[in-house]
Amino acid sequence: MAVDVALFTIQDRSLKVLLIKRTAPPFKGAWALPGGLVRRDESVDEAALRTLQEETGITTVYLEQLYTFGDLDRDPRGRVITVSYYAVIGWGQFNVSAETKSAAKWNPVDRLPTLAFDHKKIAGYALERLRNKVNYTSVAFQLLPKKFTFSELQRAYEVILEQPLDKRNFRKKMLQLGILADTGEHKVEGWQRPARLYSFTQTRVIKLQEKGIIVPF
Repeated sequence: MAVDVALFTIQDRSLKVLLIKRTAPPFKGAWALPGGLVRRDESVDEAALRTLQEETGITTVYLEQLYTFGDLDRDPRGRVITVSYYAVIGWGQFNVSAETKSAAKWNPVDRLPTLAFDHKKIAGYALERLRNKVNYTSVAFQLLPKKFTFSELQRAYEVILEQPLDKRNFRKKMLQLGILADTGEHKVEGWQRPARLYSFTQTRVIKLQEKGIIVPF
């Protein structure tokens, strides 16, 4: 039994997934998603967090179970079933140049290299789940700093969905949901006038999700 994690972030207006260069066979030298085999004394959730920490140094991130992949020929070492996960993290919370056990890099989701095992399939499945969930969960907020502008929030949605959104319509729907709190602070963006900074109200988001209310963009 194994676990694999598709970890996403947004950098330079591009949605990226974290890849690790394998240091041992099979597929030595190839890029892969963070992951590894499950130990006898741990659950699959614990294994996912452990392998992510060992390979990247990340200790705090919310993981959501994605799917179980069990094709007979997915691992040349023999029959290995993997439980996959996906997660998102704000850019800057993990520095890929930091010293870890493995070489790591953020790679644009639309320009993936050849990946080890069936990890390209897993990454694609995770991306589809992320895009489906962005409309009815607070997942997009996890890619932003604690305080953000409306423009930064809209860009996050546009990057994930890969489509432009009408500015006025986006703003109206977000304000109607009541999930944003005006911090009273401002941020200077280039030569434009300072933009208001917002934070999101976690309790309000949770209540909307419990009621099944979605954000249809």
